[in-house]
Amino acid sequence: MIKLWPAIDLINATSVRLTEGKYDSEEKMARSAEESIQFYNQFNCVDRIHIVDLLGAKEQASIERDYIAALRKLTDKPIEVGGGIRSLDTLEAYFKEGIDYCIIGTKGIQNLEWLASMAQQFPNQIYLSIDAYHRDIKINGWEQDAALDLFELVKRIESLPLGGIIYTDIAKDGRLEGPNFDITGQLVQATEKPVIASGGIRHQQDLCQLELLGVAAAIVGKAAHNEHFWEGLS
Repeated sequence: MIKLWPAIDLINATSVRLTEGKYDSEEKMARSAEESIQFYNQFNCVDRIHIVDLLGAKEQASIERDYIAALRKLTDKPIEVGGGIRSLDTLEAYFKEGIDYCIIGTKGIQNLEWLASMAQQFPNQIYLSIDAYHRDIKINGWEQDAALDLFELVKRIESLPLGGIIYTDIAKDGRLEGPNFDITGQLVQATEKPVIASGGIRHQQDLCQLELLGVAAAIVGKAAHNEHFWEGLS
């Protein structure tokens, strides 16, 4: 089965979800971040937990790092963290606190030399997060247009020792209407790097379809808070 990475999105140490990346759509989740981790701990199919510092992404700084360090102690599962990671110091601090993988977005997209340097220092521990409306890449918490095409960027980073590429179609994110299978499938064909699908995943059928496309892992947000999503999984 495709790897399953449930997401915990944080604003002010609270587990929330946004719709289409809009901060005014903030919705508090029924489970706290701590309760979510305890819930995910029981599933062998969950082989990583995905945590995003949403304010960090918006403010271009690591805001929730101390809280995330406390969450790290609640599970033996690998944890990856994204949001506001824009310096070597922040990467080193997260890795020192036991975070297994870090996600770079805006800074890496805008500065490929810096991204290459970080990937070379931490081979296969860095993931590049590419958030786009279909193919048009957005940066700084999805609020600015990068004036860059998804597939053009992927060509430019193909040689870097990244752990993989996380692709989120913002138009699908938080809507529970299904991921962008078309572009995600094209992306799998365009790169030899593992492709991780994010945004819009509703149920296990979506996971099966992504697996058929060759997607390496799926990040699941709102659907992970639906008890029906987990039926039959162990």
